[in-house]
Amino acid sequence: MVRWNTPYSFSVCIPQVYGYFIRIFLGIIFLAPVFSCRKDRLITDTSAKIDFSTDSILFDTVFTKIGSATKSFLIYNRHNSSIKISSIKFASGTNSQFMINVDGTPTKSLTDIIIPPKDSIFVFVQVNVNPTSQNSPLVIRDSILFVTNGNLQKIILEAWGQDAYYHKPNVFFTNGFAYSVITCNSTWTNDKPHVIYGYAVVDSACTLTMQPGTRVFMHKEAVLWVYKDGTLNIQGSASSPVTFLGDRLEPEYSDIPGQWGKIWLSALSKDNKIDWATIRNAAIGIQADTVNLVNANPTLRLSNTIIVNSSAAALYGQGAQINAYNCVFGNSGQYSAALTIGGKYSFKHCTFGNYWDSFNSQRTTPLLLINNWYKDINGIAHSRSIDSAYFGNCIIYGNLGNEIGLDSGYAGNFKYRFENCVIRTDGSYNSSNSYHNNTFIYKNLDPGFKDPAHNDFTISSTGSAKDKGNSVLGNMYPSDLNNLPRNIDTAPDIGAYEFK
Repeated sequence: MVRWNTPYSFSVCIPQVYGYFIRIFLGIIFLAPVFSCRKDRLITDTSAKIDFSTDSILFDTVFTKIGSATKSFLIYNRHNSSIKISSIKFASGTNSQFMINVDGTPTKSLTDIIIPPKDSIFVFVQVNVNPTSQNSPLVIRDSILFVTNGNLQKIILEAWGQDAYYHKPNVFFTNGFAYSVITCNSTWTNDKPHVIYGYAVVDSACTLTMQPGTRVFMHKEAVLWVYKDGTLNIQGSASSPVTFLGDRLEPEYSDIPGQWGKIWLSALSKDNKIDWATIRNAAIGIQADTVNLVNANPTLRLSNTIIVNSSAAALYGQGAQINAYNCVFGNSGQYSAALTIGGKYSFKHCTFGNYWDSFNSQRTTPLLLINNWYKDINGIAHSRSIDSAYFGNCIIYGNLGNEIGLDSGYAGNFKYRFENCVIRTDGSYNSSNSYHNNTFIYKNLDPGFKDPAHNDFTISSTGSAKDKGNSVLGNMYPSDLNNLPRNIDTAPDIGAYEFK
């Protein structure tokens, strides 16, 4: 027998075996709160964060039919203890056009949300816009901010406030490459914007036509890819050019280069035409690859087009055949035009201007590169002839001492010719060779750009480009890039613009 003294000063005699089980029972009772406290203990270490099922929420095609939509994501607590989210709120505050519902609580902001260990909660996000209203912002952006143990985390929100056509990848590869195929022989109109995510492909034997005023917004790293035997036909007008921009439309992004990938006219694409277009803020404005030898037409006919703020190159030719007139190839991180791996090129009344000296980088390459060779994957050099590279009534001018790079290190044709051009060069450039017959080369004479740092390459009345053009070429292209008459005085002005 065992005698058990209770806290109430009386004793009870019970069999020893029962006393043993009672002690176990009482131990469980007394220890239960301890285990419970441990389970409910909040982890407060600054290294402890929450996880999300996604890093961004996109509202897109829902707006073609309805003006509101709801999407969701999960918040995970992957720790062995509970975690407290100190606050959840929108970056834009209570004026946000979005609304959240956190684990059943609809709100614009919330504090002190506790998630048990190894658990998760749902967050529902809603946005309300009128997609048919042209007064709505084209893109509505915000973010949900989470503060946990002093750590700030966020989910990006993006909604298209106007109706648009969306071209999103539907074919995915394990290496991350993804693309969508544009409907064969389709025509894009200006009734609402087109938004491209990933690679949008013009397939073989298909043509994509864009009518005047078409607006194309490119997501980060997006590419419009014209595949072998495919054709791109852009038909803008002086009053309604076709525009290509990044999809970040906030004012601070208006002149940020490299926001999207490129327009890629890949090898053996054919009969591509771009007339009256503006292409801004890409990595490469237009890349045109090897010409289709079966088809004698140029890879690209380019006219009345402005390409500016490219982080790498405005125009990148690789063994291509390009005919261009009345075009501006403007500020770029490397080249305004790189004509590489041979090819045939003709530029008339074009302006190549590059004053890149911002965006925390300095340009070190000449704005115009002409090259007739390449190295294969084994490092072996091969010649690819430049059969012709003609520049008539063109400005080639920037803020470096020599703006022409001639790279002809191997055998093969290397034919180029400048007529009535304003070129910035230094003593290393030979302007007296046979490829300058009957030309006017002006060394270090300002063409009179009005504001080249901000992509205004119109000219003044006092610059060296005034009235120095060839009249025969002027008559071939009687209107300039502002659609103004070119032959209105003694001679046309050099470049894409006539002084007015």
